[in-house]
Amino acid sequence: MRNESRRRRKRQFEDDEIITLENVVKAYSAGAPALDGVDLKIKRGEFVFIVGDSGSGKSTLIRLLLRELVATSGYINVIGYDLGRIKHRKIPKFRRNIGIVFQDFRLLKELTVYDNVAFAQRVIQVSGKEIRRNVPSILATVGLAGKYKAKPRQLSGGEQQRVALARALVNRPTILLADEPTGNLDPKNSWEIMKLMEQINENGTTVIVVTHNREIVNAMQKRVVTMKRGIIVSDEERGMYLDED
Repeated sequence: MRNESRRRRKRQFEDDEIITLENVVKAYSAGAPALDGVDLKIKRGEFVFIVGDSGSGKSTLIRLLLRELVATSGYINVIGYDLGRIKHRKIPKFRRNIGIVFQDFRLLKELTVYDNVAFAQRVIQVSGKEIRRNVPSILATVGLAGKYKAKPRQLSGGEQQRVALARALVNRPTILLADEPTGNLDPKNSWEIMKLMEQINENGTTVIVVTHNREIVNAMQKRVVTMKRGIIVSDEERGMYLDED
């Protein structure tokens, strides 16, 4: 009976859901749980903002989706992988389906723009021929075709985040996770990065953005999941950034 239930879940995922969390709890050694009974379903091709104040559980949620953390209890399925049961040796293969962009770019400072992006392909042993085709293509997509020889220190913050975005996308992930992607950018560059993410989403990639940027959330009118003290307090289509208590 239990196996049949899991088969039903998988069929449902294949048809519709790309991320499923059911009654997920993540507790650390002391204090209240970081996540406390979270239920969340995200469909293939959605664009979702996750918002909330510090300590609301956003970062824990992202780390669970990446399988950097294991839930204390509950069920998590991402791209067909049961993250509570996945074998350790399969985690790298699972993560190839997910692109990740951070607030602080995390570029390799000694490498050129081209090699920073190519690095993501070399890790998964893409052929040199494919790399020479894929890297220029994705750099053109993010508007950096002419910057491939530059080092990160020669780029503006907005350009560095574009490189980070290109690196996250070059392996054609099913899901893009962005953790405060505009946190170190001025308003102009913030909007340019978000417009790029919207274009990426329109091409079929599921996009999940953790952010404190109220202006962007309210203007873009996407699905907004609001977290507070480890629970989801609001989940609205075409939502707004809720005021904190």
